[in-house]
Amino acid sequence: MEPLSHLDSFIASAEGGSFSVAARRLGLTPAAVSKNVARLEAGLGVRLFQRSTRSLALTEAGERFLRQVSAPFAELQGAVADVAREGGRPSGVLKVGVAVAFGRQYLLPLLGQFLARYPDVVPDWHFDNRPVDLIADGFDVAIGGGIELTPGVVARELSRIAVLVVASPAFMAGREMPRSPADLAQLDGIARRSPSSGRLRSWTLRNPEGEEALAEFRVVAMFDDPEAMADAAAHGLGIAMIPAPHAAPYLASGRLVRLLPEWKADAGPLAVYYSSKRLLPAKTRVFVDFIVDEFRASGFATRIGNP
Repeated sequence: MEPLSHLDSFIASAEGGSFSVAARRLGLTPAAVSKNVARLEAGLGVRLFQRSTRSLALTEAGERFLRQVSAPFAELQGAVADVAREGGRPSGVLKVGVAVAFGRQYLLPLLGQFLARYPDVVPDWHFDNRPVDLIADGFDVAIGGGIELTPGVVARELSRIAVLVVASPAFMAGREMPRSPADLAQLDGIARRSPSSGRLRSWTLRNPEGEEALAEFRVVAMFDDPEAMADAAAHGLGIAMIPAPHAAPYLASGRLVRLLPEWKADAGPLAVYYSSKRLLPAKTRVFVDFIVDEFRASGFATRIGNP
C-alpha cells in the first residue's frame, strides 16, 4: 500500500489544480507535494498528471484513479482521526470562513456557548466578504451565500436570504412613500457592485401574489459591501437593496425603514459549507450541527428569509 502522504498529496493536487494549492492545504512545500506524487506514480507505474510550467492536468488514468480512491481515502482519514480522539472530546483548530458583518452580528454571539460545550476546539475564523475556496484554501467550514459547490463540498441550508428595499427616515422626509416598484425610479439609490465581476447587481422584486418587477432607481453611489450600503442609506444617501441579515439591526433601531413591505427579492441560500467526506473530523461535525441547531431554534429562517 502506498504511504498515505503520497495519496494525500495526489488528491489535494487534483482537487486544487496545482502543487502549490495542495501544499498550502497540507502544510508542505510544493516541492514535497510534487515528490510525493512522483513517488506514487513510480510505485503505480503510470503517469497521473500531465505537467507543464503553467498547468497541472489529470491524465485519463489519473482521473480514473481519483474517482476510485477519493471516497475510501476520506473515510480512512476520518477513521484515523476518530480513533485518535477515542474517549476524548472534539479538538483541534477549526478554520472557518465567514463574511465580516454577518459573522460579527450572528456568529460571534454563539461562540461562547460553543466553546463552553467544546473547550478543546480552537476557532480560527477568517472574516472576508469574498467567497472562499473551501478545498484549495484548507477551510473546515465556510458560512455564507454564493459559494460554489465544487467536487468534495456539500452544503446545509440555514435560510433563504430576502433582500429588502430600505431608506432612512430623514431621506424619506418630504417625499412620498413608494406604492409600487415603479415609484423607485424617482428616487436616488445605492447600487451593489459584485466584488468578483465588478458588475452592478440588479434585483427582481416579488410580492405574495407572485407579481414581479425590476427594482430601478437613480444610482448615486456604488459599493461592494452590504454593510457599507446599509450605513450609507442610514446616513440619508438614498434608498438601497439590502439583504435582510444586514438590514435587520438598522430596521430594529429605526435608522432605516422598509419601503414596499409587500415586496422583496431573493438573494439565494445562506448555508454552511463543508467537506463531503462521510467521516468528518469531530470538530467539524459538532460545529456544523451546532450552527444548524442554533439557527433553527432562533427562527432565523423566518426572520431573515421571509420577513
